[in-house]
Amino acid sequence: MTATAVHPPVTHHLVDTWERSIRDPAYGAYVLLHIGYVVLPLWMGIDKFAKVLNADWPGYLAPWIVDILPFSAQTAMYVVGGIEILAAVLVTIKPRYASYVVALWLAGIIINLLSYSGFYDIALRDFGLLVGALALARLAAGYDRAWNLTGGLRRRPTGEQR
Repeated sequence: MTATAVHPPVTHHLVDTWERSIRDPAYGAYVLLHIGYVVLPLWMGIDKFAKVLNADWPGYLAPWIVDILPFSAQTAMYVVGGIEILAAVLVTIKPRYASYVVALWLAGIIINLLSYSGFYDIALRDFGLLVGALALARLAAGYDRAWNLTGGLRRRPTGEQR
């Protein structure tokens, strides 16, 4: 009888991740940031629709942005919520690339918040989140495999055996 590959259960994967996080602090930081940058945009995105946090989301939009929108500030927040949920899904799948998307998204939020007074403290907090997203991207470069866009064909380095 031939042996077949058995995929370990989720709990085994979690235990392995936990143990590796303890042995390798950089991997532990990667795991924490990965979890955080999935949960945070997902939660914020869902809250644009569910309003559990009781935040006045449209109130965070700069007046000049509201003036140029072809729809209401509340509709803009629904669009923002959808983008944040999509960002969470992308970070879940491929943090190596999606973390840069999140960093750019946060840069846009910071520009919005700095363009009128009253939200400088939140802009500073979002700058910290932007730095965290960039840290996740850098760590993911070492722990998340790159996409092979050549259709499985890659050039072998000199001396590599088949």
